[in-house]
Amino acid sequence: RPLGQTGFMVSPIAFGALTIGPLHKNLPLSEGAAVIREALDFGVNLIDTAECYETYDYIREALKGRKEEIYITSKSYAWNRSLMEKAFEEARRKLNRDKLDIFLLHEQESGLTIKGHWEAVEYLLEQKAKNRLTAVGISTHAVSAVYAAADLDEMDIIHPLINKYGHGIIDGTRDDMVNAIAYAARKGKGLYGMKALAGGKLAHKAKECCRWAYEIPGLSSFAVGMKSRCEVRINVAWALGEEPDSQDLSEYIVERRHIEVTDRCIACGQCLRRCGQRAISLKENDARAFIDESKCVLCGYCRDNCDQDAISII
Repeated sequence: RPLGQTGFMVSPIAFGALTIGPLHKNLPLSEGAAVIREALDFGVNLIDTAECYETYDYIREALKGRKEEIYITSKSYAWNRSLMEKAFEEARRKLNRDKLDIFLLHEQESGLTIKGHWEAVEYLLEQKAKNRLTAVGISTHAVSAVYAAADLDEMDIIHPLINKYGHGIIDGTRDDMVNAIAYAARKGKGLYGMKALAGGKLAHKAKECCRWAYEIPGLSSFAVGMKSRCEVRINVAWALGEEPDSQDLSEYIVERRHIEVTDRCIACGQCLRRCGQRAISLKENDARAFIDESKCVLCGYCRDNCDQDAISII
């Protein structure tokens, strides 16, 4: 499928690299790279990662010796020029690529946050003008940010959260997000989705939710986190509208995951700063942070910001 006006033809399923890395499964390098290669062997040609995922090494290892066209998206929370330059150059170096395909502002909440990160956008636009980058855009869990990015000529790509049950959308319903995606597509933006299973909350409805996600009008692809070769084969089959191999299904482990704060928590509040879902709260005299699981999408970013290792996804 064409990805907006980038010239990229992408597979309807993208490899979401978050789950193989240290924020989630923390697979050994060779094992994680093998999972990515399994996806590539089936024709998946879009890989989604981010600065904070710490999965560049897996991707670089998986791509060794590959000759086909494979597109990589990375993302950063960088809000100014110097931070974005650091993030951009790190991606180029660790992925061993002179030119990057897609670079996004990570988890934008509205047009105001995009405006607040505009210095970082200008840096990316300069790299695009120098032919060191193909496409610029945002990732978001917010309907309003999709509309805002759609109206900006500088934005090529939008990576929105969407799933059949609307879990994790911070400012609207599932149908609101579907309408925003359609609007952005009409404006010529390239769109690919995320969180079809809401970070694992909908794993018990995986087939239903994945097949629904792959057919959303306006989306060229959908990033799915996969942590085993078996999961890759199952998800590729669903993306093609086929039934997976019965042996793979028998090995597939349905993990309805949830998050908890352990007694290691010292109520410092560091985790609040990394939660774009506003799912974490801390009141005066609380002994530990409270996580509202109805808002949490199990991204694990809060874990990365916890010096006490007090947050677990199980």
